[in-house]
Amino acid sequence: MYKVLKRIIDFLMALSILILFLIPMILIAVAIKIDSKGPVIFKQDRTGKNGKIFKMYKFRSMVAENDVHNFKEKDKYTKVGKFIRSLSLDELPQIINILKGEMAFIGPRPWIPEYYENMNEEQRHRCDVLPGITGLAQVKGRNNLSIIEKINYDLEYVRNFSFKQDVKVFFLTIKAIFVKDGVNAGKETIKDELDILKTENDI
Repeated sequence: MYKVLKRIIDFLMALSILILFLIPMILIAVAIKIDSKGPVIFKQDRTGKNGKIFKMYKFRSMVAENDVHNFKEKDKYTKVGKFIRSLSLDELPQIINILKGEMAFIGPRPWIPEYYENMNEEQRHRCDVLPGITGLAQVKGRNNLSIIEKINYDLEYVRNFSFKQDVKVFFLTIKAIFVKDGVNAGKETIKDELDILKTENDI
């Protein structure tokens, strides 16, 4: 029952935010276009509920030319990108993903398909619910966590899926935005994390 209610709440909230933030989103898009070469919107295949692949949208916060699998994020931010990233404004286009039913506001973060391909059967249960803009792993440490710790927090979220947990994650997310704990920490590259998963699961 809560899954149905959550979907209704997410849709109505996403529609309201899209209307309220339409002008700021246009201004962000213009700033990105003026600041650096490349598309305004970053589109990438991500793994959604039950392993289904979808295109996730974000405002581009990094230089257009980079190896997404093998770089340190902090070294690739544009000037505008650093600002919108610090306030999580780069996530705003994911409102479209929510309206389309591909994402929720709260849930495990959607990762690129290679992660799902290298997870074991238990770890793949993190995809039993819609992925979210924010989630338990994000408020528990974000970049300070190892890939295995992130997955374990995601599995904890799925096991305890409830309105109460979502409310808790929501308020912790607000706190994390202002405290910025873990946002600028040096995280492992995607390649490093995939190598850890492969080793962990003997792939």
